[in-house]
Parts: sequence; structure tokens; C-alpha cells
Amino acid sequence: MPDSFALKTWRRLNGSAAGRYLFSRIVCFKAPYFRSIRPVFDVLEPGRSEAHFSKRRRVTNHIGTVHAIAMANLCELVAGTMTEVSCPRSMRWIPKSMTIDYLAKAGTDVRAEAKLAPIREGEPQDAVVNVDVFDTAGTKVVHADITMYVSPKK
Repeated sequence: MPDSFALKTWRRLNGSAAGRYLFSRIVCFKAPYFRSIRPVFDVLEPGRSEAHFSKRRRVTNHIGTVHAIAMANLCELVAGTMTEVSCPRSMRWIPKSMTIDYLAKAGTDVRAEAKLAPIREGEPQDAVVNVDVFDTAGTKVVHADITMYVSPKK
């Protein structure tokens, strides 16, 4: 299975902080909604992805912690981008559902880690991406399960 455009681009750029930042901007150009959190990818490979964003005023709530929806955006971003690079080229995907648990307040920068079991080629399926978000102290502040509907391309 040849690598996706996203994975090829990541492999070309991830060797430096500037390259990871540039890759993240490219992803946000393709899906502009995610620009609001200014994410930066740290890891991207089939079955695994990590990204972070800095706590700043535009992502905080009325009590000064990182807004729950900003963290949900990060969950969806790492899950979707990782699904893109994990999906066989003959398959397509779309988010189907998301359950999210807010476990603790995040008063610092946050980092999300997404994991996905291999996708079976050729048959429609629900692929569940598990995403955990951590603050800088390593406290898990969010857990999300994002179901992606994966099916053969027409």
C-alpha cells in the first residue's frame, strides 16, 4: 500500500520543529477550522498520532483553563489525520461519532495521543480511535473515543 500524501509530507518535514510546524499549518489549510487552536503535530504514523497546542487566551474559558471544546478539536484533529495515514488507499473514512469525557481541568498547554488498530481492507467498518489528552504535568484531562466509518472507495 503506497503512503498517503499526508504521510509522505510528514516524513519529509518532521525532522525539525520548523518542519512539524509547517506540516501542521498545511493540515490546517486543508481543514481551516482547526487553525483556531494552533496545533503542532509531534508524531504521525499509521496507528498513532500526537499533537499539542499552547494555552493562550483564545483557547481558555471563563475560569482561565483550557476550554473543553478546544481539547475536543485537538482530539478530532489527531484522530482524523492519523486515520488518513492509517487507511488503506482503497478505502475512505468519515467521522461518525465521538464520545468525550472531561476528566480534569487543564491549566497548562495540552498534548493529545491517538491510537488506532489496523483497518481491514475491503469491508465497511467502524474504526474506533482512542484519544487521550494530557496537561504538562502528565495528568490525563480528556479521554475521547471517535468512531470513524471506513468503507471502500467508489
